[in-house]
Amino acid sequence: MEVIESQIDTAGDEYRANYERMQELVEDLKAQLKKARQERSEKAVKRNQELGKLTVQERLDRLLDRNTPWLEIAPLAAKGMYDGKVHGAGTRAGIGVVKGREVLVHANDPMIKGGTVYPMGVKKTLRCQTISMENNLPMLMLVDSGGAYLPLQSEIFPDSDDGGRIFYNQAIMSKMNIPQITAVLGLCTAGGAYIPAMSDHVVHVTGTGAIFLGGPPLVRAATGEEVTAEDLGGAMVHCRESGVSDYFAEDDAHAMQLVRDITALLPTVEKSRVPTRAAKPPLYDPKEIWGVVPKAISTPYDVREILARIADGSEFLEFKALYGPTLVCGWTYVHGHQIGILGNNGVLFSDSSLKATQFISLCDRQGIPLVFLQNINGYIIGREYERGGITKDGHKMVHAVSTATVPKFTVIIGASFGAGNYGMCGRGYSPRFLWMWPNAQIGVMGGEQAADVLVSVKNDQLARAGQPPLPSEMVDNIRKPIIQSAFNEGNAYYSTANLWDDGILDPASTRDVLGLAVSASLNASLEDRNQGHGTFRM
Repeated sequence: MEVIESQIDTAGDEYRANYERMQELVEDLKAQLKKARQERSEKAVKRNQELGKLTVQERLDRLLDRNTPWLEIAPLAAKGMYDGKVHGAGTRAGIGVVKGREVLVHANDPMIKGGTVYPMGVKKTLRCQTISMENNLPMLMLVDSGGAYLPLQSEIFPDSDDGGRIFYNQAIMSKMNIPQITAVLGLCTAGGAYIPAMSDHVVHVTGTGAIFLGGPPLVRAATGEEVTAEDLGGAMVHCRESGVSDYFAEDDAHAMQLVRDITALLPTVEKSRVPTRAAKPPLYDPKEIWGVVPKAISTPYDVREILARIADGSEFLEFKALYGPTLVCGWTYVHGHQIGILGNNGVLFSDSSLKATQFISLCDRQGIPLVFLQNINGYIIGREYERGGITKDGHKMVHAVSTATVPKFTVIIGASFGAGNYGMCGRGYSPRFLWMWPNAQIGVMGGEQAADVLVSVKNDQLARAGQPPLPSEMVDNIRKPIIQSAFNEGNAYYSTANLWDDGILDPASTRDVLGLAVSASLNASLEDRNQGHGTFRM
């Protein structure tokens, strides 16, 4: 493989301006993450301490192997929603290492609304289950929840992607032989009672953990019976009498040790194999990405400069380097794992679409994971290009992305607009993971384009009516709110709040995150990769 030679002047004014702008964005991201992890009311903190419970972070610290990586999932889910205090949609989740085994951990935070489940909390749990199933990762549930947030029950209960789907997925995961271990650290109320009931192993903490379909207030209202939570569904009840729970824990710390011990006894899984070699760092500091990415999302730059700061040894074997230059395709290694990578260098033309189609099919047949670096305004439009077949050529690319069976990973590093989002493996095309950089924007089209389209449509209507075009003042009145709305609903924080992605990344951490994600994905089999279509040529 050839080494990418960077053309960036790291001493230049443009680089410094870009660097400072991205630094501001990253510092804001870190502040938002800190707030989501630490902002809790004094009342909630005091109550947690009175009950003798550990915080979620303390539980994770005791559960995960020391000095091992933690890949957090959707830490800013539900940001700005509800009353602005349902941080992380009320949970912490991520991929970590327990007794040397990669696992997915999902933990309720009882200091956020008593652990009650909001609609976005359901969506995050379903996302975690999807990750577990796609990557064959044991799922460890640290349950401490008062059940559904009843004022929003209509958004939680009835539909195919609402709360009931969690238990459906648990049954499917069991059928798939994916281990499920639940620690009952607090309340498991109503539907939440099925989480431990449908798990393979249940650890139950005495005094604080309680499992019941209807809690004491509901029992009192329905039957008149007076009963405490411990007598109704405590650890002694379910470990000694009902048999719902399997392991009796004295406290949170004991429960985490039991979960670790159970995980250690799970059957070992041989990982799928992709070509590997000894890992080595890039020749260029990944933090230099801050100065590579322009301040304005519309300013073009060479995506190879990003590759040079992600790839092992900054080495890259480019595929069809002279053909379809608006899309860069090729092979490299990240943390020792071989990957195929596609990065945008402009809009997608017929030639770049055909190149992508062939490259994706080659990687799929060879069992090479695919990484998409999205910075795309869409496919080219216009009479010449329609006659040249951009629609059918774009379809071939979308078909290849859709049917590829190897693990796919997407990072939105800039723009993600229109059908370009689809062709470059947006959320709808089932990448194993998708992340955004803090400068990224996503939407049907950019705000400027949307505003111009609407002004043009209005002027066409006026022309047909024999009237003059809109005066500049009215044009501005139309354009400004459209552009602002597109930004408000297309920025990285809006995306991550709605779980359109798995988190916002510091660009400098992208290489490490990809390494962790590729490693996690290899817990699943790649045996079905030869099914389906053969190699697309032009």
